[in-house]
Amino acid sequence: MGPSDRAGSLMAGRFFSPVLPLLCGFLAVLLSNIPVTLAGGGLVPAPLLGLIPIYYWCLVRPDLMTPAATFVIGVLQDVMAGGPPGVWTLAFVVTYAVIARQRDSFAGLSGLGAVLGFATAALITCVVAYLVTAALYYGRMPPLGPIVGELVITVLFYIPGAYLAGAIHRHLVGPLRSDF
Repeated sequence: MGPSDRAGSLMAGRFFSPVLPLLCGFLAVLLSNIPVTLAGGGLVPAPLLGLIPIYYWCLVRPDLMTPAATFVIGVLQDVMAGGPPGVWTLAFVVTYAVIARQRDSFAGLSGLGAVLGFATAALITCVVAYLVTAALYYGRMPPLGPIVGELVITVLFYIPGAYLAGAIHRHLVGPLRSDF
């Protein structure tokens, strides 16, 4: 690789690296809202895959996953999910605020503790969405089953999602940061 090729890849990397977490969030939201079911009848709710990059990048590179990026991912989730507008946006932003405030506690977790940390973040997201939906849109408490199912499925998808986000960080974002 010649000097001009390396300079070109560094310039592309400087642009691409800061938007990569946002693109990961967009892709995750799009994947989770594809109208295809593997359960054959819709018994399994769609996971909140957009929460995985929000959680991961908020802990690993908070300079790249900002509240504004979280807001935009939440808006896309609201549009794609087709539910009441603003529910997932608010839930994602509240969860981001909690994660950012407790970043040292969450970032120090590994193994099962890391999964439980994400489960806590997912629980916050689901509780906020449930309460906002109940209070603002229905005026009564909707059934708990769908939101609990979504919580469980989301936590199950965290492990492969975290591995994928880690690989993206190591191979695309991490090396580019050292070149600045």
